[in-house]
Amino acid sequence: MAARAAVTPRSPGGGHAPGRRSPFAVSVAALRRDADHRASVVCSAAIGGLAITGSAVPDGSDVSVEVVVELVHGGVLVSGAVTAPWEGACRRCLGPARGVVRSKVRELFEENGDPEVVYPLGRDTLDLEPLVRDAVLLDLPLAPLCRPACAGLCPVCGANRNDTACTCEPVEQSRGPWSALDMLRDDQSR
Repeated sequence: MAARAAVTPRSPGGGHAPGRRSPFAVSVAALRRDADHRASVVCSAAIGGLAITGSAVPDGSDVSVEVVVELVHGGVLVSGAVTAPWEGACRRCLGPARGVVRSKVRELFEENGDPEVVYPLGRDTLDLEPLVRDAVLLDLPLAPLCRPACAGLCPVCGANRNDTACTCEPVEQSRGPWSALDMLRDDQSR
């Protein structure tokens, strides 16, 4: 049966100060001593700066990690899931949009690997924070929606069509980026 490590630290500002142990650090020495060479790790802490153009993890919100850390030939294999709340502006109505990122992870940490290709493995500890950061940033929505059926804003009056029925005449849709040139061709044929 695999060992189970449960860590639930709180990092008030997100991240950790230089010289301070990361809230997502796992002891590699304990992993090597375990006969099974694997451990379940469950932890959560705030990580600052998790934002992309359309959405972000709110400051102070916990990012949760539930993984299995396994000693393999050449390094340590980490498999499991990362979960974090996110918020942003809806791309259609500009109202608040919220959700939860659920990322599956399966990555190899190596001692002497290229840091551009693999995650670094320390001699005594394994820091999951770079993996957690990457997993969340890659799965945050670029153009979030408040709900899948969001009706958006009226292009004429700007009313939120989720809240009120708009009585504006429908705007004629263009037939593509070159439709303005079609008008010139029609003018020349007369």
